[in-house]
Formats: sequence, structure tokens, C-alpha cells
Amino acid sequence: MNSKTEIGIVYHPDFLLHTNRHHPERKERLEAIMALLNSENLLSRLEQISPSPAVPEEVTAVHTAQHMANVREMVERGYDFLDGGDTYLTPHSFDVALLAAGGALSAMRAVLDGRLRSCFSLGRPPGHHAEPESGMGFCLFNNGAIAARAAMKEFGVSRILFLDWDVHHGNGTQKAFYLDPEVLFVSIHQSPAYPGTGQLYETGGGRGAGYNVNIPLPTGCGDDAYEAVFQEIIVPLAAAYRPEVVMVSAGHDTYHNDPLAGMLLSFHGFAGMARRVREIAETYCGGRVVLFLEGGYHLQGQAEAVVTVLSELGKWGRPVKDEEVHGVRPILGSPRKVITSVLEHALLLKK
Repeated sequence: MNSKTEIGIVYHPDFLLHTNRHHPERKERLEAIMALLNSENLLSRLEQISPSPAVPEEVTAVHTAQHMANVREMVERGYDFLDGGDTYLTPHSFDVALLAAGGALSAMRAVLDGRLRSCFSLGRPPGHHAEPESGMGFCLFNNGAIAARAAMKEFGVSRILFLDWDVHHGNGTQKAFYLDPEVLFVSIHQSPAYPGTGQLYETGGGRGAGYNVNIPLPTGCGDDAYEAVFQEIIVPLAAAYRPEVVMVSAGHDTYHNDPLAGMLLSFHGFAGMARRVREIAETYCGGRVVLFLEGGYHLQGQAEAVVTVLSELGKWGRPVKDEEVHGVRPILGSPRKVITSVLEHALLLKK
């Protein structure tokens, strides 16, 4: 496997069809990523995969058939929103959501069948807020959860480290796997923030007790807090779990200029997280990493963050862009206290 094809992206122009120019989750998010990759001639370093839509049985491995039927029916009837106003619909939304889920499946299969070491699905609409019985938070179907469930069925994977570094808690992914030890779900998120879930005591249930780890950081945290989380929590958890693949809900709304959040990561912070993920994967699972695009609403900031993550995973040596970040000061809590509390709740580290 040469350096060009060790890392790939999943992309389809139809991902742009689900859009609303008045909404933060719009097609320009993806256009900015592709424009940056093009302008720096980086697409030649990536295997580009064009996905097919997920089929109903792949979606209903995570979601109820009723939820899938509801989304289809509301689109066909011309509804503007799935919910009270967060999650918009267009005439294309059902088909594009199936394509985004298919993109996540394509990325997973490319990694688990050995074609690629890592792959980033740039599908949208995003997915991590979509719960088994409902969509919410800009999300229709949970792309990453659909890929994780298929990985278990098709490849016999029984230990998936599923990391969510979006600024908002991945409530949908948590709910999908709350009872399953086959998925170690770890969410680093701003708290308090939408959707209000992701508390320390939410640690899994039944056979999955201890396999759900929430790290609710106070608003205002920056690179140092996230590095400490990786060093003190995520790296030891990975050592205890020894994953067969690492999956990432890669939201970039932790960027310090993001309009919808209050965290203060720089591009060096994103590079550090990607580097840690790569090191974990290289140590335990042959470098296998699958990523799914989630939030991130500063167009240029998200694009630069995505390319920074790809560079770290691909070991391109692309310089990390420097920016001055002002006001890194956690409020409404201490990241050190959160880390200590998480370690006290992390049952997997006590086994």
C-alpha cells in the first residue's frame, strides 16, 4: 500500500443537495472543505470514494422502521422541518440522508477490508444527534452508528472505540449503543450545551455498563484541556479496551471562532487530537480509523480543521496553521475536576 492510498475520503456531489441558505448546516460547509483540498492540490494524496445510498435494512439496524418512514413521508409531503425548527427538510433530504449513511458505510468497508488505513466520510447531513426513533439537531440518520453496527455484522468486529469530539454530546450514538460492550463510546463535549445529555453518570447499562464515557467540559476550554483529556482518559481507556477499529464523530465546532459554540480549540488542538487517534489506532488495530463529518459552522475554520486532521492521519507533514486564540478560560467549572470525576466513573479502568 503506497502513501497515496493509505488514506481516503468519501464524497459525492449530491451531498450538496440537502441545503438551506439560512441555516448554519448548509452545503457551503462541504464546499469549503473541497475547495481547500483542491487549492492545495491535496486530492492527489487521497483515495476518493463515491458512495451508494444505504439500503433500508442497513438504516433499520440502528433506527426504527417508523422513524425511517416518518422522514420519507415528511419529505414527500413537503414539510420544511423534521422537528420544531432545528432540523430542516428539502425535497432531496431523504435521498441525501441515505447517501450520507451509505458514505459512512463505504468509509468503514474501505478500512475494514484493508483497502485503506483510514478514511473520512464527508457525508452530510450529519448524524450523531439522530436517535434510533427520531432525528434532531440537524441530523436525520445516524451515519456513524449505522457504520458501526454494520462493522459488527459484516466483519465480526466486537471492540469499536467510538470517539465523538464534536462540541455537542453525541446523544444519538450513545443511545444506540448504551447497552453494548462492543462499542466503547467516548464523548468530549461542552457542558452545558445542546442537547443537554452526556452527564458523568451516563456510563452504560446492562452488558454495556462502563462502556459509555462522557467528558462534559466547561465552556472556554482550549487545546491544553483537550490534550489532558486524551492523555489521562482516552489513551488509558484505549489500552484497557484494545479496540479493533477507531471511529470518530469528527465535529469541528470546538474551533475558537465557531458561531454556535464556546470552546477555544486552535488548529494545533485538532492536530493533537488526530495524532492521538492515529497513535491509538497504530498501537492496537493496525492504524484503522474511520471518521464521519459532524458539526462545524465557521466555513474556513472547519475546512482548515478537516485538512489538518487528514494531514495528521496521513502523515503529510503539512504545517499546522497558527492563529492567536484569545480568552482561554474555562467557566462554570474546572476541566481538572471534570477529568478527576470521569476517572472516578470510568468503570473500564477499574476492571
